[in-house]
Amino acid sequence: MKLLKLTLFITILMFTFLSKSNAKYEKIFYDFEIKSITGENIKLSDYKDKTVLLVNVASNCGFTKQYTELQNLYEKYKDQNFIVLGVPSNQFGGQEPGSNKEIKEFCETNFNITFPMTEKVNVKGDDAHPIYKWAKENFGNSSVPKWNFHKIIINNEGKIEEAYGSFTKPLSSKIITVLEKIL
Repeated sequence: MKLLKLTLFITILMFTFLSKSNAKYEKIFYDFEIKSITGENIKLSDYKDKTVLLVNVASNCGFTKQYTELQNLYEKYKDQNFIVLGVPSNQFGGQEPGSNKEIKEFCETNFNITFPMTEKVNVKGDDAHPIYKWAKENFGNSSVPKWNFHKIIINNEGKIEEAYGSFTKPLSSKIITVLEKIL
């Protein structure tokens, strides 16, 4: 019985130290910049006090159909200080080989995308964009994309609220529940 209590205590203690609330956040999301898909500088401070869904995207992926749900999610909540930010990346299966211009045309033509899109960047590894390095540093490996259409919810304080893998659809109850709680 003592061994069971000790094991339970150690397990609880371990999870306490692994909690995402322990992130130091020397910087917040709004402290960064990234280039738009058309080459202009996006100051993420322009999104201050907004909730952001950061999604690495690709045009030739089995999950590309999620663009429709991302656009619908954006339209549903954009008047409640919500932004979807699409971040094209070619790091997974070479599924985003096009130029920024080609990606933009693809998204507008096939999915009527109106939410902001960035230039194509790396989202994992040593060459990852600083936003993604920041996410890993503050939220751990669950914020590192394992494939295209990985989602990170940034709350209106500029901190990571939650991260979801590619299989979690943008209009899933998991994402909607978190968004409606924090919007």
